[in-house]
Amino acid sequence: MARMEIGIGLDYRLGLSFAEQRELAREAARLGYDSAWTPAGLAQDAFQLCGQWWSASDEVTQGGIGTGISVVPVPVWTAPALATAAGTVGELTGGRFVLGVGSGDIHNEGYRRRFGLPDWRPIGMMREYLGVLRGLLAGEAVEHEGAAITLHGAQLGFRPPAVPLLLGALGEQMLRLAGEAADGAALNWCTPEQVAWSRALVAEGARRAGRDPSAVQMVEYIRVCVDEDEEAARRAYTRAVLGYALARPGASKTASYRGHFARMGFDEALTELEERRARGAHEDEIVEAFPRELLRLVGYYGPAAGAAAAFRRLSEGLDVAIVRVVAARAGAEPVADTMRACRPEVVRGS
Repeated sequence: MARMEIGIGLDYRLGLSFAEQRELAREAARLGYDSAWTPAGLAQDAFQLCGQWWSASDEVTQGGIGTGISVVPVPVWTAPALATAAGTVGELTGGRFVLGVGSGDIHNEGYRRRFGLPDWRPIGMMREYLGVLRGLLAGEAVEHEGAAITLHGAQLGFRPPAVPLLLGALGEQMLRLAGEAADGAALNWCTPEQVAWSRALVAEGARRAGRDPSAVQMVEYIRVCVDEDEEAARRAYTRAVLGYALARPGASKTASYRGHFARMGFDEALTELEERRARGAHEDEIVEAFPRELLRLVGYYGPAAGAAAAFRRLSEGLDVAIVRVVAARAGAEPVADTMRACRPEVVRGS
């Protein structure tokens, strides 16, 4: 069985300076992490961050550690712009870059209105993006006419190294599409049982497309908040999950992350919290009432001593497990504390 890769995941919520991020990338290389990952959104440009992190890690480990974005919400990008950015980082890092793509909140009317987007169907849109991106990154002149993308002879002016494509996937159809057309499925907030369920669906999609299911990687962010003050860690970690677990007012409770958490058996508890919020409850009240059992099922918060064992348990069945850092305190040191607590040699027990 192939060795599971362990990455570190950082994002803008940590409030780190560029100098702090570069030093943490160097520390990740020193600690033996295989890769460094970030999400993409309306924050510091994720492609430039990946280039910066790789460059810093190259100062410690010849060739640097891998980098990746999980995920880019494609509705706000054109396919040529996305391929150009990904190909450039792929070339810069000597082929050590992975691009994760996802549908964003295209199913949400408010999201579409905010960005002036049509009502594209998520599965069809992602199938188009995966096919077109694969062609562009392979150096092809792409001809495609679809609902989301139309290109006639578009071609990159350079040929980057191979850039693997991950598909952000939660539901059955998207997981099957990952098996059919992506190099991996980017999961989020999963139990080991959900990882196994997801892998089975990815394998089903791969077999339907005549692909080897073992060639499709399972990749996941696992949130970890290390702090000796367990209550402070719990509150920070709970705030990280709130934006995913609770449905926006008027939004579907069966789609996207809300449906994902409902499948874990928490629909009733989350509905009660949503009703409290609708009655005007402050976020602090929601945080205190949030079910502890859900928190422990999908991540870890608390003292450093328990982090590696929890991460090891949660990473069962993954090909790439990413320590997505949540910090209870400001600054780079709490981030470094989490990185050290979950360093690969401890997680692997070596």
